[in-house]
Amino acid sequence: MVETVTAPRPAGDDESLRGFLFALSAYLLWGMLPFFMKAVAHIPASEVVAHRVVWSVPIAGVVLLLLRRTADIRRALGSPRTLAMAALTATVIAVNWGVYVWAVGAGRAVETALGYYINPLVSIALAAIFLREKLSAMQVAAVGLAALAVVVLTVDAGGLPWVSLVLAFSFATYGFLRKTLPVGPSQGFFLEVLILSIPALGYIAWGEWTGEGHFRLAGAADTWLLLACGPITAVPLIFYAFGAKLLRYSTIGIMQYIAPTMIFLIAVFAFKEPFGGVRAIAFALIWAALVIYTWPMLRARFRQRRPMMAGSPSE
Repeated sequence: MVETVTAPRPAGDDESLRGFLFALSAYLLWGMLPFFMKAVAHIPASEVVAHRVVWSVPIAGVVLLLLRRTADIRRALGSPRTLAMAALTATVIAVNWGVYVWAVGAGRAVETALGYYINPLVSIALAAIFLREKLSAMQVAAVGLAALAVVVLTVDAGGLPWVSLVLAFSFATYGFLRKTLPVGPSQGFFLEVLILSIPALGYIAWGEWTGEGHFRLAGAADTWLLLACGPITAVPLIFYAFGAKLLRYSTIGIMQYIAPTMIFLIAVFAFKEPFGGVRAIAFALIWAALVIYTWPMLRARFRQRRPMMAGSPSE
């Protein structure tokens, strides 16, 4: 009888697995988010965003305490340049949140899915324009197909698909600017929601004072929904931050399509949003663009794993 010898796992396997589980959890939570947004659709999007900000602050603060990263925040608060940069990234992500919340509540979740599909292609376009990064032929083709999809939707609707474009460009811009913020991901998120909490608290207080707010006066159900805005916002972002730190960029790049795919399926099959022939053509162009964009990453991952598999003893 031949004894089977199990090859030792590379040192980084445990970290890669933990990173994968963190990132997967984040994308699954983001993918399920439309259900929550439908539940708060009767509340103005601006109020939902305000509560997302305010109730994220204590959660992000606890994470920093556990990670012992509070010194980074003290240094950031003493730097006008860092505060200005954080205020800019906070404003951009607030716009993204506001449009997303409104769009799902307004029955336009399909457009949000399209926006997040386009997002990585916008990111590489921004890198080419502002960082002078040279695009490969496949990347140029992917961006071109995405642009063609936008043209198709524009001609059909008689106007730009602004929900998709605002979400794509705001999130891509946020990621682009976020790289320049001289603090880590968890510290940066806390700093952003801390800055946003000042106007958010004022907005919430004004709404309750005038009787138009939904936090306390409208009943327990709305109160609990708005309280849930904190963990629903902060937890997937924190999971993503840990996952991105432990995984290769190519892996994150491939996984980022999980959430928009879930949003698309929920919009069409659960929310019964219209998905006609023109939208099908536009999505087919986007999916083709994403295949072209993702294929080099998949090929690189396969080449990295093949030598490991070839070198693993089986007997």
